[in-house]
Amino acid sequence: MLSIVPKVKDFFDKNHEKIFNIAKTYVFWLFSLLFLEFFFAFVMFNTYQRRHIINIVLYVFMASAILSIITCLFKDKVNAVLTSIILFIIGVMFSIQCVFYHTFKVYFSLSNLGLSDQIFSFSEDVVKLVFKNTIYIVAFMMPFIIYMLFRKKIKLQKNSLSNFIIYVLIFIFSCGLFIHRVNVSINDINGAYELYHNVNDVSISINTLGVLNSYTLEFYRLIFGFEQKIKQVFVSDISSNNIENVEKVVEYGNNELELDFKETANKEIKTINEYIMNDEPTSQNEYTGIFKDYNLIYITAESFSQIGISEELTPTLYKLTHSGFIFDNYYTPNVLSTIGGEFQSLTGLYPNSSILTKWRSGKNYFPYGLGTTFKNLGYSTYAYHNNSYTFQDRNKYMKSQGFDNFLGQYNGMEKRMNCNKWPQSDDEMIEVTVSDYIGKGEPFLAYYMTVSGHFPYTFVGNSMAIKNKEAVKELNLSEDARAYIATQIELDKALERLINALSDAGKLDNTVIVLLADHYPYKLSMQDINSLSDYTRDDVVEVNHNSLIIWNNQLEDIHVTKPCMSIDVLPTVCNLFGIEYDSRLLVGKDILSDALGIAIMYNHSWVTEEGTYYANTRKFVAKDDEVPEGYVKSISDIVDNRLNISKMIVKNDYYNYLFN
Repeated sequence: MLSIVPKVKDFFDKNHEKIFNIAKTYVFWLFSLLFLEFFFAFVMFNTYQRRHIINIVLYVFMASAILSIITCLFKDKVNAVLTSIILFIIGVMFSIQCVFYHTFKVYFSLSNLGLSDQIFSFSEDVVKLVFKNTIYIVAFMMPFIIYMLFRKKIKLQKNSLSNFIIYVLIFIFSCGLFIHRVNVSINDINGAYELYHNVNDVSISINTLGVLNSYTLEFYRLIFGFEQKIKQVFVSDISSNNIENVEKVVEYGNNELELDFKETANKEIKTINEYIMNDEPTSQNEYTGIFKDYNLIYITAESFSQIGISEELTPTLYKLTHSGFIFDNYYTPNVLSTIGGEFQSLTGLYPNSSILTKWRSGKNYFPYGLGTTFKNLGYSTYAYHNNSYTFQDRNKYMKSQGFDNFLGQYNGMEKRMNCNKWPQSDDEMIEVTVSDYIGKGEPFLAYYMTVSGHFPYTFVGNSMAIKNKEAVKELNLSEDARAYIATQIELDKALERLINALSDAGKLDNTVIVLLADHYPYKLSMQDINSLSDYTRDDVVEVNHNSLIIWNNQLEDIHVTKPCMSIDVLPTVCNLFGIEYDSRLLVGKDILSDALGIAIMYNHSWVTEEGTYYANTRKFVAKDDEVPEGYVKSISDIVDNRLNISKMIVKNDYYNYLFN
């Protein structure tokens, strides 16, 4: 045994330079990538999950071996240039995720490139955020900076055949460990196995697999595609109906139609067909058709939140959220800013950056589009926005929703009101549009997308905050929080004007007002949000807790405690107005039915009557001590299914296949 020691020593003496070169290259990449991943996790998550660390480390082992091979293939000068380029690109990739999240409160996906106009529309704010996050960006660029400063000492030499073989062996070994790690997580909810085989969502993969792995998955699926899979789950015994005064002894029918599932070679359409055939339709209830033939004013309100409501400063909003239907557990999930929020409110489907580009093209057919649905009932339909009518191709997708006379800035609204300020006034928009429909024949549908609540929340760059500054000057809050309240005062004025106009015209009794937010005011810090909230909110689930308005002045107060969300509003309205529709075709469910009440957040976290599940930590907080066995897994499977089906429906223009 002792005789081996001199031989080993002799081997190292003869090959120490070669061994050092191998180790130097691999260790350089290993430490560079680990630093980037863990610094990102520290900045963005503030928590470390052991299983996530293992996933990231094992992937970095593989990636370091690959990069060692690539950057030592050529002559020294070429290797140096290649190394600097790769380090720069990787640093930029991490920086993009950081700045994008701090701008939109969601992670960047390659599919967001199709929404570049939305990103560039916030260019001024992005530039400010880049400066604000300079220290983080410098940190993400640190491996590149260090290499450029010390590249002569770090010099990566061309690989010999033996070096190449060693790197390949390291890659194979680390790859085996990683594959094993993925396979042992097969039963984990949205674990590594699920993310590789069943789930395509950057919001989860970044947290669970790391930034580099997430980019790799996205690039691969962008090139080769990804087949969504639907899980088998039955939840007929997991239902809820916590609506006061519901007469349960009455048997109601279902919101269901006879559907003709035509033959098709499209695998995803076949999957949707099977899902719909196995899905349970929602039941009708005592509220079915109570607003039949009523007028409807449907509002998607920019950055509206219950934290901006007070009896003193926003009395109309307070009245509308505390009378009629009162929704105690309503959520507005933020999915890529306004376009994601409006998609939810108009389609009853859950948005995803990969399908929003297709939706905004206006080429999809939506039989339950808000305008189409009511136009088919003989309603006169109108749609308005007080900012650019072409922003995010709103002029195109509004047509797909059945609004042929959509009016906004640059196609007529600027002739009626002052659009040369930012943001524009919701109150002024109501003032100049209400006569379009209020003085004409009934019934009518008027849709509004507001803008007064838009950031920045400051008394320098926000005209609505400046306009209502006097009303909030005595509030013991930060400037941002006071400015936000000031923007909500403008929305309150708009609603007051709308109600007065309806009352004066004798049309208040037979008109329903529906108002939901596009997203919470994500440009407010959590400190400011909690300074306005009557309880402490987390930044994953409860930050999305909001108010929903479905109001008619003849309606008695009805408290609804069932968890619900934005995609549930459209099917709820369909049921209230007695519209014949197939509830299985919408991912959202009528809130007033006995269907499962569930609110889904952007990262697959969710809320039901049984409790709250935080997907980033896989923690379930039960409201009671006990939940049925397998409950969390079943609900998480339902969440995944609904998100996947939403994507498939839009991607494949499913409604066009089914009805045309």
